[in-house]
Amino acid sequence: MKPTAPGKPTPQPEAAHKKAAAPAGGTIHPVIIYPFRQPGDYANLERLYELVARLSAERKKYAQPITVMDRKTHFANAANKAFLDFKANTVARHSKVLDAWCVDTCQMWYTGLGAAFEAGRENDVYWLIPGDFNYGSAVGQEVLGRLHDLPEICLELQQDLCVGEIATDHNNSKQLIDTYGTFALLYNWFPTEAQEIRQYTERPRSEFFALRHGFLSDALRLRWYAYEQTAVMLLQAVFDRRRISRFFVGNISDLHEGRESLTSAMQQVERTERVLKTLWRDRNEAKPGWTERFRILESQSEQIRRTALVLLQNLLE
Repeated sequence: MKPTAPGKPTPQPEAAHKKAAAPAGGTIHPVIIYPFRQPGDYANLERLYELVARLSAERKKYAQPITVMDRKTHFANAANKAFLDFKANTVARHSKVLDAWCVDTCQMWYTGLGAAFEAGRENDVYWLIPGDFNYGSAVGQEVLGRLHDLPEICLELQQDLCVGEIATDHNNSKQLIDTYGTFALLYNWFPTEAQEIRQYTERPRSEFFALRHGFLSDALRLRWYAYEQTAVMLLQAVFDRRRISRFFVGNISDLHEGRESLTSAMQQVERTERVLKTLWRDRNEAKPGWTERFRILESQSEQIRRTALVLLQNLLE
């Protein structure tokens, strides 16, 4: 599928349109995920919270933004005056701060989206904004200027899920992880669904996304994973014949040192395999003969994981 121009949704296959469209109209709920590790330079966060301040001022269109901050982040910076001032005078000024103990980023999503959902209603849209990208760069500021298009696609075009796609080249470490790890494992455990997901996005683990109220309601009530939850939601959307779209975010990065370390890449592939394995069991354990099929897929999955790790070692070291 050809990439869309910035700010434009991807045309959707007819198969994704089985669910009836809900009436237009609703509120957008921004949920900001504060970085786990506090950066020494506040430039990226300052630009991000300039956007949050604008959203907070548009109450007819946006609900009060929510910022999720992990308690480990807070306590690691409890003696850092710059952090405490930024939290009190910027973050808390323009958003409601949810302090939570979380396993990882995806659990922070669960906390923030769940709180927004409790305050929402039918036809509302929930917009996740990751906090650890290079928004202070020229490209990052351009992205912030059009990022509001992502939830508006859900709101105006009545899409259940819109995934933001970052531009990368084929040597980018995230691209390599998704090519040799994420999609290879998806094709093993859920081959039919993986083909359909790839029609919508090359970033099945994207941290940029928006969801409509009905789909978020279903996603919150199912098993939520502390890792790789975007891929799980994409699979759930395909299982349920939900309407999926893509938004081209731009060439923005959260890799402040240029690329993933090999250790980080290995962890991401291993987490993806663990999540897909669990999800497959959840969906198939009531079927006769599922254990035999599981053993075959598990053996194949191990080979895929081992191959991915060798390739990533050769390409990232």
